[in-house]
Amino acid sequence: MREAAVTRTTKETDIAVRLNLDGGSVSASTGIGFFDHMLQAFGVHGGFGLEIRAHGDLEVDAHHTVEDTGIVLGKALGEALGDKSGIARFGSFYVPMDEALAFAAVDVSGRPFLHFEADFSQERCGQYDICLTEEFFRAFAVNAGITLHLRLLYGANAHHEAEALFKACAHALRLAVCAKKGLLSTKGVL
Repeated sequence: MREAAVTRTTKETDIAVRLNLDGGSVSASTGIGFFDHMLQAFGVHGGFGLEIRAHGDLEVDAHHTVEDTGIVLGKALGEALGDKSGIARFGSFYVPMDEALAFAAVDVSGRPFLHFEADFSQERCGQYDICLTEEFFRAFAVNAGITLHLRLLYGANAHHEAEALFKACAHALRLAVCAKKGLLSTKGVL
């Protein structure tokens, strides 16, 4: 089964994620409208079934909610992949979003790493601090055990820039987790 349900509760957040790598309904409710939009785009463009419910200390700011959502989604991906056998392992994708262009490359390797390169045009999108995009993807990559490279090549609107990154990541990940025979590793293990 390529699915997982993970919950995490701390003094700052209470988060539940259900992920199915082979599709299903998509919904996100975090209390941060723009972030919900990004998570829904991630689910739809990845072809995943994705349900996210998060309650956080938004009276402080959105940081804990965004980062902890990345942690839980990453853990769900790792659990859904199991021993990682039978997947393509690598994926890369460019996404244009109007004037913005983003690139993502992923290796489902068991070696967590994030390279994030983005100079956003604005600091906020609604109630969302755009700098939290990197925090989300770092938490996601580390907890999923994937190597993830994200690059915003250019853009002029932070909404388009962030959305292009989320969609590029989703498409790259969709390619990486698609079914293949065997285990793509010269070591015989990931």
